[in-house]
Amino acid sequence: MEHTMNHGQMEMDHQGHGAHTGHDHHAMMIADLRKRFWVVLALTVPLMALSPMIQHWMGIRLDFPGAGYVLTGLATLVFWYGGWPFLKGWYEEMKAWDPGMMTLIGFAITVAYGYSVATVLGLKGMDFFWELATLILVMLLGHWIEMRSVAAASRELELLVRLMPDEAHLVHGEHIMDVRTADLKQGDVVLIKPGEKIAADGVVVQGDSYVDESLLTGESRPVDKKKGDKVIAASLNGNGALRVEVSHAAKDSYLSQVVRLVEEAQRTRSKTQLLADKAARWLTLIAIVAGLATFLAWFLSGSGPAFAIERMVTVIVICCPHALGLAVPLVVARSTALSARNGLLIRNRTAFENARKITTIVFDKTGTLTIGKFEVVRTLVWAQGTSEQELLRLAAGLEQSSEHPIATGILRKAAALGVTPPAVEDFKALTGQGVEGRIDGRTVRVVGPGYLTQRGIPLPANFAATAGETGVFVLEDDTPAGYIALADQLRPESGEAISTLHDNGIKCVLLTGDNEAVAADVSKALGMDGYFAGVLPHEKQEKIKELQGKDQFVAMTGDGVNDAPALAQADIGIAVGSGSDIAAETAGIVLVNSNPLDVVRLILFGKATYRKMVQNLVWATGYNAVAMPLAAGVLYRAGILLSPAAGAALMSVSTVVVAVNAGLLNVKKPAV
Repeated sequence: MEHTMNHGQMEMDHQGHGAHTGHDHHAMMIADLRKRFWVVLALTVPLMALSPMIQHWMGIRLDFPGAGYVLTGLATLVFWYGGWPFLKGWYEEMKAWDPGMMTLIGFAITVAYGYSVATVLGLKGMDFFWELATLILVMLLGHWIEMRSVAAASRELELLVRLMPDEAHLVHGEHIMDVRTADLKQGDVVLIKPGEKIAADGVVVQGDSYVDESLLTGESRPVDKKKGDKVIAASLNGNGALRVEVSHAAKDSYLSQVVRLVEEAQRTRSKTQLLADKAARWLTLIAIVAGLATFLAWFLSGSGPAFAIERMVTVIVICCPHALGLAVPLVVARSTALSARNGLLIRNRTAFENARKITTIVFDKTGTLTIGKFEVVRTLVWAQGTSEQELLRLAAGLEQSSEHPIATGILRKAAALGVTPPAVEDFKALTGQGVEGRIDGRTVRVVGPGYLTQRGIPLPANFAATAGETGVFVLEDDTPAGYIALADQLRPESGEAISTLHDNGIKCVLLTGDNEAVAADVSKALGMDGYFAGVLPHEKQEKIKELQGKDQFVAMTGDGVNDAPALAQADIGIAVGSGSDIAAETAGIVLVNSNPLDVVRLILFGKATYRKMVQNLVWATGYNAVAMPLAAGVLYRAGILLSPAAGAALMSVSTVVVAVNAGLLNVKKPAV
């Protein structure tokens, strides 16, 4: 007798100690940025109240002996405490001879701080302390938001991986212990009960059952597993109990890989982010050159050092756009959170942004465009006085004891029609041919066509099987009473998905290992642009190359190990469904649900995300084209001069525009 006991309550660590340390480090960095942000915000309020420019705007006067020194003290705290991450980043960028955003921020806050302190000590001009504080405040907020989005996306994913088994029944001598899947190691033996997901990759050492591997292999028919057969983690066990010897530790399973996917996605910098860095590099150069040129122009024209320095600092401060620091992070933050919430796991951000370039999408059939399990598609009744319900009642009566996928399909149909399976006597399995038994005093058999052929039992003259279906015959006392046809049904969303992709100018091609008749039928039913049938796994990759050779930008969607080479070959690989480890590993994007409409949503969302990033970058850098010449004083003779206050206000407006624009990003349901 087996006893069950709970064992091991400690929290599961998907990726071992190293990943745990990484999470801790990430959390510490977020906590540090958060603390710096709130401290700087608290210091900025009195600092702004003491700023002569803010007082002038508000029409108030708050002056007391030493006010300038109190203001300088507050600004010094803000500069060193709040600005430290940027000053440190500036140093590291310069050490690597790779100036970017940190150099621009660090340089601007240093110039603004140095000039402002000089004005307090006697240099003629107005300080930039409040601009300095708000610049540091907004930049801290931008970095904090970016890092929080990474953590939030990881949390979203950890909720998604609950779809996978997190406990396993470990066989320990005569006992069965419930342990964490993460604690399993090579050589352990686990019990997989009927209807449970298989907890780890391994080999069956005892038992016999049908296992649904459609998500992993693309095979729509559940596979018979017996002693010596391999099973894959996350595949669904049928009605039999199995004992499985674990092949490798759980850290190599799909469960841990999904969490890794997001962390990798967040670490990979997309081309748009690199574009933002490039823009920052150019702006740093432009800021320094324009600032020095402005100073020299005004100083040499006899305007005096104070005015020349003020113009130079205004140009440099304006050139450091708060908006550029937030342009991409805000969109990344929003798109990452929305993606994870909508079951779109982005492993490679560049692939996600490149979705706008797709010209052809290649769809795997089983489990992607089809449901991946057998359903009753039609019934033929031949016996006088027998109805469809009666035919299904007889078949369900015999099949209720079977684990076969055809049996499961018949039982589902019977249940849907409210048919109760009858009691069966003398039940017997006919090896490789079907089942038989006595129902209501009659001998009833549910068999394949081979049984009839062997016994020479004739069929009605007008009977013909349809391509793509698997059928069984119901016999009453060796006379055909009817026929039940089953097939892997198309998903109801598949047609909408193909139609919407066509509306977006994208060709849709079917790629399947199934026969020509099935492929043609599916392709025609969905209105696809073509199909490749009878394609073996290694040939799928060749078909993708063939399309790429015709100057197509190809996305491949698949859900199985057999799709891995094609997913890797495609310009964008999209693993559909909770799929296999290998499919997820070779794809740039993983869709949690096996819904083809998610492919459409992904592409439309990828386009929208890229648009938002570009819009933000254009706005964040474009306003400099107007603001900088005005700050430098090119229209001074015409009486137009951009004051530091007006420059700072324009800078704030650009930041708000970028933030609002990023906030408008959303995952839209395809218009169909």
